[in-house]
Amino acid sequence: MDYINTTQTEPKNSTDVSSVFTHLVLPVLYSIICACAFILNGFAAWIFFRVPSSSALVVYLKNMVVADVLMLFTYPWRVVGDLGYGGLQLKLIVCRYTAVLFYLSMYTGITFMSLISLERYFKIVRSTSGVSSFLQRVSVAKALALLTWVVMMFFTLPNAILTNQPMPKVFSCMALKSNLGRRWHEVSAHFNVGIFWVAFLLMVFCYTSIACHVYRSYRRVQRDSSEAGRRSNQSIFSLLAVFVLCFVPYHVCRVPYTLSQRHKDGISAYSRFILFQVKEGTLFLTALNVCLDPDIQRVTFAEAVIIKTRKQEAFNRHWA
Repeated sequence: MDYINTTQTEPKNSTDVSSVFTHLVLPVLYSIICACAFILNGFAAWIFFRVPSSSALVVYLKNMVVADVLMLFTYPWRVVGDLGYGGLQLKLIVCRYTAVLFYLSMYTGITFMSLISLERYFKIVRSTSGVSSFLQRVSVAKALALLTWVVMMFFTLPNAILTNQPMPKVFSCMALKSNLGRRWHEVSAHFNVGIFWVAFLLMVFCYTSIACHVYRSYRRVQRDSSEAGRRSNQSIFSLLAVFVLCFVPYHVCRVPYTLSQRHKDGISAYSRFILFQVKEGTLFLTALNVCLDPDIQRVTFAEAVIIKTRKQEAFNRHWA
């Protein structure tokens, strides 16, 4: 949750790391993706919430839409704050509420992406196992979705509650936290990083296994198998490509950035400035995810339908 830790200080302060990029360019970019994401996610919500929750996949996709909409809600507050409007009161709202909601939504969405990949893996690759039939139950999917929200809220929401100190003379989000709040901030940050890397490795394993399995299946039952297999692999790896584009740069960047915050004496002010600019740029990539998620959801749902149809065709040919 680096944004909570690095909300801008008073102008002209010696520790200020703001720039034209963070105070002008990024707010414009956030405004653009906010407008686009509002349309795309509104359309996705309209579609998915008209579809009955008849499968585990639909349950996860619906929860993923909810996480994206909550994340989208935080963008206007950030844009107004970065442009310098709203004063300290708005900065307090961002520190205590909307920044917390941003990270809660982001890591909850990442968790549901990993659950979708796991569901697809057992549905396609391990379809005959007992674990697969268990995970395909709608009741189990709803229970996992509820558990995900509860766990993420448990680790994230205390950051809002524990941001309860009087307004400091030189504004800083971390200065608003109590001693327990600072310790909890560190715990929740480590927890979220762990969630990301576990989800990333899980998705790589699941989608690589699915791509290989689908390609082999097509070769057995179709003459044009190589082309169909390539199309399937492209759609599957596009999900990983979006995940890597949006989330990996930020989580790689936050390692040196966090070190620079902990060991300020050994790092020059210019290095901290550059690291902050890179961190804010990669954080924007994570925000861009709300524009790409609707397409991920469409591809995932369509691919599931196609695979189900082709498996049925293969079954019919086998018994014809």
